Amino acid sequence: MTRSPIDTIQNGRADKLGATDDGHGVNFAVFSRHAEKIDICLYSDDGLTETARFTLPARTGDVHHGYIPGLKAGQVYGLRAHGPDDPSNGHRFNPQKLLLDPHAEELVGTVKWDDAMADPAQDSAASMVKARVPVPLPPPATPRPHVPKNKTVIMEMHPKGISMLDDKVPPDLRGTYAGIAAPATIAHLKDMGVTTVELLPVAAKLADERLEKLGLANYWGYDTLAGFAPEPSYARDPQNARREFRDMVEALHTEGIEVVLDVVFNHTAEGPVDAPALSLRGIDNASYYRLQPADKSKYIDETGCGNTLDLSDSAVRRMVLDCLRHWVETYGIDGFRFDLAPVLGRDPYAFDTQAAFFREVAADPVLSKIKLIAEPWDIGPGGYQLGNFPKGWQEWNDKFRDDVRKFWRGDDGMAPALATRLAGSAPQFDLGGRKPQDSINMITCHDGFPLHDVVSYNTKHNEQNGEQNRDGNNTNHSHNHGHEGASQDPAIRAAREKTKRNMLSTLFLAQGTPMILAGDEHGNSQHGNNNAYCQDNRIGWVEKDAIDADGRTLQDFTKKLSALRAAHPALTAEKFLHGTAGSDRRKDMAWLGANGKEMRDDAWQGAETVTMLLDEDKIKNPNGTDAGRRLMAVFNRSAAPVDMPLPTSKMAGAWQRALDTDAPQSQPAETYQDKETVRIAPHSVAVFVRKP
Repeated sequence: MTRSPIDTIQNGRADKLGATDDGHGVNFAVFSRHAEKIDICLYSDDGLTETARFTLPARTGDVHHGYIPGLKAGQVYGLRAHGPDDPSNGHRFNPQKLLLDPHAEELVGTVKWDDAMADPAQDSAASMVKARVPVPLPPPATPRPHVPKNKTVIMEMHPKGISMLDDKVPPDLRGTYAGIAAPATIAHLKDMGVTTVELLPVAAKLADERLEKLGLANYWGYDTLAGFAPEPSYARDPQNARREFRDMVEALHTEGIEVVLDVVFNHTAEGPVDAPALSLRGIDNASYYRLQPADKSKYIDETGCGNTLDLSDSAVRRMVLDCLRHWVETYGIDGFRFDLAPVLGRDPYAFDTQAAFFREVAADPVLSKIKLIAEPWDIGPGGYQLGNFPKGWQEWNDKFRDDVRKFWRGDDGMAPALATRLAGSAPQFDLGGRKPQDSINMITCHDGFPLHDVVSYNTKHNEQNGEQNRDGNNTNHSHNHGHEGASQDPAIRAAREKTKRNMLSTLFLAQGTPMILAGDEHGNSQHGNNNAYCQDNRIGWVEKDAIDADGRTLQDFTKKLSALRAAHPALTAEKFLHGTAGSDRRKDMAWLGANGKEMRDDAWQGAETVTMLLDEDKIKNPNGTDAGRRLMAVFNRSAAPVDMPLPTSKMAGAWQRALDTDAPQSQPAETYQDKETVRIAPHSVAVFVRKP
C-alpha cells in the first residue's frame, strides 16, 4: 500500500536552507547550532489547523534537515525548536512557541498580540504568522539597467506612500507594488531624470504591538519579520506578493530604472530579550544575537531596537548573504541600502573595514556586482563611520546634508564647508581608491524633515506619534523664514520657495551621487513631523493631490536641474577634482571670489558667496585639447546682489546663463562675453555655461 505523502519524512539535504519544492516533495533545512531537535508543523491552507508534525530526522553540521515526499508548494508550515531553556547561557528554547522559518518567502496570517504570545507556558500556534512553501519563480526576464554610479540619480520613496494620493494612478493600484510600476509613476520618475529608486524596506514587517494599541502603524517597516518575503500588504493580492513585486521590478527595468532596496540586518522585529520569540530567538538565540559577555541573558543593543544581529557569526552571515542573493537572483534587484550599517562590520566588537561580512560580499560573484550603500552610523561604540566603508561601497553623507542646510540658513563660516561638499567630500571619501560618487549626497531622506519642512519649521512637531514629541531628532538645521508652519504671507512663501530651489541646485551641482526624497520635487510636507515612522496616513504619504502653483514651478525647476546635470560631464566626474594645474596651467576646478579672481585662503573667512568654476574639457579628457567649455556655479547667500565678471578663456566662445533660482521659469536666452559682468541676485544660485 502506498503511504500518504504526509506520513513519511526522509533525511533530505542540508545545502539550501528553508523550504524547497523540487516537484516531487519539499526539503526543509534549518540552521540551529544549539537545538536538540527541530519540528516541522504542517497546517491547513488558512494556517488555522495543524495537520501533521515531523521531527527533522537528519543533521549535517549545525543544519537540521528532512524531506517530505509528495508535499507541494503552497503547503503552510511553522517550526518548533527543542533545546535548553537556559538564559544565563543565551539559550531560550521553548517548543510551546511556533516559530517562523528565517528563510520564509511567503507568509500566511499575522501575529496576534494575545496571552498565548506572551505566556511562555501557552502554545502560540493559533496567534502566530506562518510560512508557505513557495512556488519557484523563473529567472527575471528583463536585464538589469546597470546605470554607472557617476550617472546615477536616486529617489528614495516609500513603496506605499509614493502612490497613495496620486490621482494619476488607478485607485486599485495606489499604495501597491503595481502603483510604483504604473505608467504615471514611471513617467514622473523619467521626467525628473531619476535613474534609481531606493525603496524603504519591502521585506515582510511586524505589526508593532505598542503602535497598534495607539492606533498607529509600523509604516516605515524597519522591524523586519521575514527578510526573504515581500511585504504582502503592498500587493493587490497579498497571496501573490512575490509575483507582483517581481512584475514591478521588471516594469521599472524595462524603462531603464534601477531598484535598490533598504534592508535591515542590524536587528530583527523580535525586539528586546523579554519580548515574545517569533523566529531567531527561539531557533538559536545564542548564535543569532549579540549577547552581553558577562551576562548572556541580556542583549547588546547597538541599534536602539532592543537587539543586534551578530554578523561576526558565520551562520548569521550565511543567512544575510543568502537573503541578498535571493533578492538579486529571484527579483533582479540592483542594489541595497544597509540600515545602521556599522553593525555589519563589528567583528566582533570594533568596526573593521576588513570585517568578514565585507570580505565575503566582495568575493561573492553576485553581490560584488551590484550597488552597495551604507547608512554609516548606529548608536554603538565607534558608531559613526562616514568614509570608512570598503572600496566599492557608497555611503549616505549626512555632512553634506548638514553643511548645505547650515550654509543656506546663514550660519557663520560655512563657505569652506560648502566647497568641500560641492567637491565630493574628499576628506571623507578620497581614500583607498574610492570615488566622488561613493558619497550619496542628500539634503533630506525619510528620516527627518522633508525639504518643504526644512524651510518651514524651526522645531519638530511629532505630537501625533504618541510620545509627547520626545521622539525624532532635535537638531534639524532648519529655518522657518520668520513663521512656524504654513504661511499665506507672500514674502515668506517666496523666500521658502527660493531656498528650496537653492538647496536642490546645490544637490544637483555637487560631485557625488544625488539622492532626492520623493515629494521634495514638488514641496511635499509632513506638517512638521520629522519622524513619520508610524504615520501610515496623509502625514507619511506623498501628497501628490495637493500640488499648488509653487509646487508645479518647483517640479519644473527640478526637471531642469536634472537635465543640466545629465548634460554636463563636469558635474559627474569619475575622479576627485583637486584644482591642481597641469603643464597647460589649466585647473579642473577653481574657486572664485565675487571679483572673479581665484580665492586665497584669507578670502574664505566670512565669505557669503562661493563660486565653483569647472573646466569641462579637462574633466572629460585630462589630456585633451581646450575647446573653451566651462561651467560656473555661483552660490550667493548674501542679502545683497553680486556683480561678477565672467572668467576669461584663450578660446573663442560665449557664456550663457543656464539656470537661475531667482528666475526659475526663465529660459536661457542672453549670451555674455568673457570679462562681462553678470548680476547674481541675493539668496540665489546661478549657473553659467561657456560653449565654443
